[in-house]
Amino acid sequence: FSFRKLWAFTGPGFLMSIAYLDPGNIESDLQSGAVAGFKLLWVLMLATTIGLLLQRLAARLGVVTGLHLAEVCNRQYQKVPRIILWLMVELAIIGSDMQEVIGSAIAINLLSVGKIPLWGGVIITIADTFVFLFLDKYGLRKLEAFFGFLITIMALTFGYEYITVKPNQEKLLKGLFIPYCQNCGTSQLEQAVGIVGAVIMPHNMYLHSALVKSRQVNRANKREVQEANKYFFIESCIALFVSFIINIFVVTVFAEAFFEKTNADVNNVCTNASSPHSSLFPNNNQTLEVDIYKGGVVLGCYFGPAALYIWAIGILAAGQSSTMTGTYSGQFVMEGFLNLRWSRFARVLLTRSIAITPTLFVAIFQDVEHLTGMNDFLNVLMSLQLPFALIPVLTFTSLPSVMNDFANGLFWKIGGGVLILLICSINMYFVVAYVMSLNHVALYIGAAILSVIYLSFVAYLV
Repeated sequence: FSFRKLWAFTGPGFLMSIAYLDPGNIESDLQSGAVAGFKLLWVLMLATTIGLLLQRLAARLGVVTGLHLAEVCNRQYQKVPRIILWLMVELAIIGSDMQEVIGSAIAINLLSVGKIPLWGGVIITIADTFVFLFLDKYGLRKLEAFFGFLITIMALTFGYEYITVKPNQEKLLKGLFIPYCQNCGTSQLEQAVGIVGAVIMPHNMYLHSALVKSRQVNRANKREVQEANKYFFIESCIALFVSFIINIFVVTVFAEAFFEKTNADVNNVCTNASSPHSSLFPNNNQTLEVDIYKGGVVLGCYFGPAALYIWAIGILAAGQSSTMTGTYSGQFVMEGFLNLRWSRFARVLLTRSIAITPTLFVAIFQDVEHLTGMNDFLNVLMSLQLPFALIPVLTFTSLPSVMNDFANGLFWKIGGGVLILLICSINMYFVVAYVMSLNHVALYIGAAILSVIYLSFVAYLV
């Protein structure tokens, strides 16, 4: 083992880990803390561990073959299923990007004390693309260092909230290591499912398999390939451990400060603190519901304006970093599936436009205070896309014709198959619960028809 070699391979795992820290994940964290207290921390740990094992498969595919997942799909699938697969992955990227851009726009709105509207924040966030292009010109290591800087900002800002709130350490450890949820009902179960859906992102498999190609590996030398696989896995472990700690900060802050609080409790505190946002919380005894925006507001009411602004800076760092990795994912997916050889500027412009256009419409016609419904819909959308990344990555890493001596053994085939079945079942529960909550017969019929088509294509991939 060599620390110098580990440093040489360090970078791709941290870029990949940004997907575990995007605004959708942060929102899932704070909601699980507010709804279930410390009781679902073990679900977060389990989901992150499963995510690590799946990222390992994606990284191995890129290292061994020299091709990323989208390029392998292009070579292995027929034209029609390949195009359907591409469209499904693009949907996942658009859904994820909408959450990330809206998260950045909410952070900008909070930092500007409401002076910059949501649509203004979205337009500012579009400038990320040019930052991305500017940094990319100076080499990948500079870009990786910038992402490391953004992760550091998230660790410091959410760590500040953690130190300010001082969560109960005994409850934290109990929540992490005792897989049990005492007195939990439907809302806690849905929150647990939401954690899994938010943590394991479909487009991240495509991204990670492409990022590892940035390091030179002699694929004719089996020992070099083994060594690269080892160092990339160690780096992924470190990166996901850091992201896990940051996620714990957010869950425990809201578990300690806002679990079992009512709207009336928060309304009183916000009114006494002379907060301009106290009208967000009606003076009733309903349980407090929070999202990224309201989360910042309640932190400001309870722990002072500094807590609100530091929270907003953390959300801005999460949104900015994840929009840039989303742009990267869009590039690799389009390039691999469609075999495009455009200039980088043209590809970024197209992938950015595909994701930004629907986001801008949402920002213009939707109020910053009422975005939770859209976030739930986007989580469902991404949950549906999971099989279109997990099944191909397990399939190709199990084929000796693709992986040669590095094909998955029986343990990984069975274990990976069970994991994917578990994740897809959990996420299908999430989708069914969401559709049932819409309470409309026409929507039920439409969902049933789409389900048959969807499951047929999943069966084809299997």
